Amino acid sequence: MALLVQKFGGTSVGSVERIQAVAQRIAASREQGHDLVIVVSAMGHTTDELTALARALCPEPPQREMDMLLATGEQVSIALLAMALHSIGVPAVSMTGPQVGIVTESAHGRARILEVRTERLRKRLEEGQVVVVAGFQGTSSGSAGTPEITTLGRGGSDTSAVALAAALGADACEIYTDVPGVLTTDPRQVSDAQLMEEVSCNEMLELASLGAAVLHPRAVEIARNYGVPPVGRPRRSDAPRPRLTSGMPPPIG
Repeated sequence: MALLVQKFGGTSVGSVERIQAVAQRIAASREQGHDLVIVVSAMGHTTDELTALARALCPEPPQREMDMLLATGEQVSIALLAMALHSIGVPAVSMTGPQVGIVTESAHGRARILEVRTERLRKRLEEGQVVVVAGFQGTSSGSAGTPEITTLGRGGSDTSAVALAAALGADACEIYTDVPGVLTTDPRQVSDAQLMEEVSCNEMLELASLGAAVLHPRAVEIARNYGVPPVGRPRRSDAPRPRLTSGMPPPIG
């Protein structure tokens, strides 16, 4: 039995049918005896739609209010996925970033994770529940010491997943995507681009700096610094690809 952190992006939970398919995949993993923490993004283009609504009302909206707004997208996803799991007999609980103990800097819109307090999360796992976590968000202490919702920047759900895996000492962090993996070059430019079975974190960071939108750069940094081995998995296949390699220092948390 393994402790797995699995992350599903916005396309994977973009409709009722896709949420149900994700729930079936999670149920299959649980039947294999695994403990599961599931990190999800907002449905489809929700973040873009919410951003457009904000800017229609205020051309330069306050970043704090943007965090309050954008964090709702992931909360819709986690609640719906938890309901889908319950409907097929899988005990599950949804938790926001603040509820799961993700503590960040105070910089709204681009906060970095400072620590993950895992006590509440571990208790839920010990109770046998699948924990469905809102990616992309956390909490910080504001200037008056009042907890504030923060977001991690676009693509931050990858960061949430890798940070949770590091804090929990998970056996693997599986990133489910709609792309087959990391390719040797841009397939739109080179027709015979090849899949890479293994990529170092340093190589992945370099690719990200050149515009490769496979993993969020901060997620790769955490993977490198804390020895988390993320595995990319195409959403419609169980074949793992690619594996990021790094050293294995002790987990955070």
